[in-house]
Amino acid sequence: MKSNRAPPPRDEHELRVRALCLAGRTLGDLARELRFQLGDAAVHTKGKAGELVERALGAGPVPGRASLDARADPGSLLDFPHLGIELKTVPVDDRGKPRESTFVCALPLGDADAMEWQSSWVRTKLSHVLWLPILTREHAAWDERVLLEPVFWRPSRDQEAVFAGDFDDAMGIIASGGIERLTARTGRWLQVRPKAAHGRARTLAHGPEGEPIATVPRGFYLRTRFTDAILRDPTALPT
Repeated sequence: MKSNRAPPPRDEHELRVRALCLAGRTLGDLARELRFQLGDAAVHTKGKAGELVERALGAGPVPGRASLDARADPGSLLDFPHLGIELKTVPVDDRGKPRESTFVCALPLGDADAMEWQSSWVRTKLSHVLWLPILTREHAAWDERVLLEPVFWRPSRDQEAVFAGDFDDAMGIIASGGIERLTARTGRWLQVRPKAAHGRARTLAHGPEGEPIATVPRGFYLRTRFTDAILRDPTALPT
């Protein structure tokens, strides 16, 4: 039996209404309504939750309408490209605190020396975000997890300045051939961490002398202290 998927929302207002209607519902209820096949949800819990919410909200390109960049890698496209909005599901505990950092997008290491904040995909991804917290209690079954109230957020000028600084710091280290020196400790809110399906994955980057070296793929992530603050106060400037 084929699962259901909502059509793309016509505008931001319709997306807001849909997101608000999800608040208080469990993933199990939503999965049954959409005839969504859970499979081995215990193994791919976060991916399953995100895919389910995307189907409920109608994420994806609008048929017949050009995407934000038709040549871009599929992983870099926005979830609602016609609205310029990215969806981020965030597992939280009973206190509303995020349980893990939030993946933003992959980092093309081979082009790091030419990347600038203003034209970067990480900036595009963070320009307008629909945060959807999911109450994830310890030892609770996957289908018992509860969708909470959504938060629509655009970074303020001060917030973007922090992101730009974190981005420039990371890119400076990578462009100078220091990819292996770059750790998750770099960056106030935005950090770079390994991002790969398995430990054998490799991509090319520049070494200290500009030589190509094989290294683990990296991605941009938001620290939990940032997402925790934003879910409570979208204008927050956490230290």
